[in-house]
Amino acid sequence: MNMLACIIIALTIDRIIGWPNWLFRRISHPVVLIGNLISVCEKTFNNENTTASIRRFWGIITVLIVTGVCLLAALFISSLIPDNRLGTILTSLLIWPWIAAKSLSEHVEKVALSLSKADSESARAAVSMIVGRNAKTLDDYGIARASLESLSENTSDGVIAPLFWAVIFGLPGLFVYKAINTLDSMIGYRTHTHEAFGWAAAKLDDFVNYLPARLTGTIYVLTAKNPIYSFSVMWRDAKKHRSPNAGWPESGFAAALNVRLSGPRYYDGKLTDDEWLHEEGGEPTSEDIFLGLKHYNRLLNWVTLLSIILLLFFWINKAGF
Repeated sequence: MNMLACIIIALTIDRIIGWPNWLFRRISHPVVLIGNLISVCEKTFNNENTTASIRRFWGIITVLIVTGVCLLAALFISSLIPDNRLGTILTSLLIWPWIAAKSLSEHVEKVALSLSKADSESARAAVSMIVGRNAKTLDDYGIARASLESLSENTSDGVIAPLFWAVIFGLPGLFVYKAINTLDSMIGYRTHTHEAFGWAAAKLDDFVNYLPARLTGTIYVLTAKNPIYSFSVMWRDAKKHRSPNAGWPESGFAAALNVRLSGPRYYDGKLTDDEWLHEEGGEPTSEDIFLGLKHYNRLLNWVTLLSIILLLFFWINKAGF
């Protein structure tokens, strides 16, 4: 019950102010600290002159080190927090940095604003901040698709999943999840450098995002004008995605907006054979991105409302009414 209250407060703070630049300049961000630890481990253990099996072993060790440090830090911090109103405030402030709701919205909005002004170069620069593909090869439709895909997938990774694991396991669950997610974003690539070393990180990230991704897709479906149709599209197309999880929020989002997402794209100069999600939809434009942001904010409202309802339910049950 206390964690639900903390989540409501933390999500509200993030939606209002995000993680301000002045604060980042002064104390950086917890994810940066995790990233620094991962970088040290990679430089120490990821030797490209060794065999794939050895690199996979050291990748597992890296995952254990990073998640272990985060778990111990969370347990230590949790032991210091009092079980009272002050503790609720402190816990809320500790959860706040790990939620990327406002930051995600701002990054995607920059893409939409640039496209709406027919400024493709600025749009490419903006979208390159949130996707891994080569933005130089994207036309305006490709830029819009990339931003919507990032918005839907990162709704799960950056908002729903952290809150999901915080509800279940408290601060330790939140800290460990962000460690795993950061590991995957840094070393979980299918490249010569990272395929073996990042194997454990990628597999673990798939596991911890399994339920949050499907929950995110379901909530996006509920924000659509025709939830039944959108759910049928998500159920049909989610498995087409190369990722076992990303297809759920992306296909549900695509159906809700009546656009097509994913499809062939260039990675490292090579054209992929990825299938379309909601292929019958239209090509997305800046207007669809703005509409997608409305659905995104609607999803955040749903999450906040659901948390409040659950909190009231537990409070009434505890009070014995």
